[in-house]
Amino acid sequence: MIKVVKFGGSSVANAAQFAKVKNIVLSDPARQFVVASACGKESKEDHKVTDLLYLCEAHIRYGVSYEPIFAEVEAKYSKIKEDLGLALDLDKEFSMIRSQMKKGISTDYLVSRGEYLTCRLLAEYLGYDFVDAADVIAFGYDGSIDMEKTASLLQQHCNGKGIVVPGFYGAMPNGAIRVMSRGGSDVTGAVLANVLDADVYENWTDVSGFYVADPRIVANPVRIPRITYNELREMSYMGANVLHDDAVFPVKSKNIPINIRNTNEPENPGTMIMEDCSKQDQLDPPHRITGITGRKGFTVITLVKSHSSAEVGYLRKVLSVFEDYRVSIECVPITVDTFSIIVNTEAVDSCLYDIVGRLKEELKPDSLKIDERVSLVAVVGRAMKEQPGMSGKLLSEFGYNHINIKTISQTADELSVVVGVMDRDFEKAIQCIYDKFIKEERGNKG
Repeated sequence: MIKVVKFGGSSVANAAQFAKVKNIVLSDPARQFVVASACGKESKEDHKVTDLLYLCEAHIRYGVSYEPIFAEVEAKYSKIKEDLGLALDLDKEFSMIRSQMKKGISTDYLVSRGEYLTCRLLAEYLGYDFVDAADVIAFGYDGSIDMEKTASLLQQHCNGKGIVVPGFYGAMPNGAIRVMSRGGSDVTGAVLANVLDADVYENWTDVSGFYVADPRIVANPVRIPRITYNELREMSYMGANVLHDDAVFPVKSKNIPINIRNTNEPENPGTMIMEDCSKQDQLDPPHRITGITGRKGFTVITLVKSHSSAEVGYLRKVLSVFEDYRVSIECVPITVDTFSIIVNTEAVDSCLYDIVGRLKEELKPDSLKIDERVSLVAVVGRAMKEQPGMSGKLLSEFGYNHINIKTISQTADELSVVVGVMDRDFEKAIQCIYDKFIKEERGNKG
């Protein structure tokens, strides 16, 4: 069996966390391929190494001394080395980085040093080989990862011994370092899982998987034991950010399950993310609802025009106005003569009334209404389609709790129902659905 294991910043924040990682990795001989992020926060008052390195870059750019900030980075790694009794020559490593900083270092190279140094230390601590991500993660000039070339490069470093690869970055065809978007170490792990044809991709973080609802809204929510890739995409898009969105695609293409685990609670099985959960569902039926999530900060523009449904190209004309202002649209709930355009409020903050003016001038609606401070609540669940009247029950629960519904949309696959409510009702909406469809259901089973 092959397991690719990735550890997030909180998992490698200090020497004590390194020890937990070592116990996890060495407890299973299948864990031969390790990816790690840069050191994260030890406490709320601490700083992530990547944040400090980005701050150093900003100081360099504006001609301000970066020494006090870089000294924090040096101190963090030096303490981990000392506490674990490691031999890595950090003075040499820091000297090389400083020399580059004085010459005019690239942003990508500088911020990638967090993952680089973390994994140099971790590889020595585990007794594994260190393999630089710049030597195996191959980017094309278009910014996409060349999976075939990456597979070939990685194969050259596989000699039967465990390896540690830094997350978050790789190299362009000309050798220049390129970093991914924040959280990109998740993607690195997924890419390695793909090219190695891994049996499972374990993603170790500081939470024990996905929860049915945000713990900041619902006290002690139920953990989701398993979830499909499609459900994950729905929940992640609407705010459940445990895993980088782009980490799904490399493993989904080969049907490799992702196991979200907690470094601080390694005995917890976490959440398994799979293409198809049907076999497991037969033995252990899931809740009607897999997860409840959502986001605040939307604006709804509603147009009414008689017989607009019979006017060819009407909706296209509306959408083209938003396209001209480069505004992405979240969804478009439609009835016969009425449809709403839901957009992120920040996206239209500077152009809302210009857009409205264009819509009135070019579409000539009978009426146009703007609702701001709207939240979207997504109720996601592969089992909902097996429950007749599920949407009606959801809406009834909102009504029972005096929550006014602004919009509602549901796709034909019945995987999710997205309801628009006012921002003031956001937390209440999530709580009432959880109480009715999760808490009550578990109580009945008990």
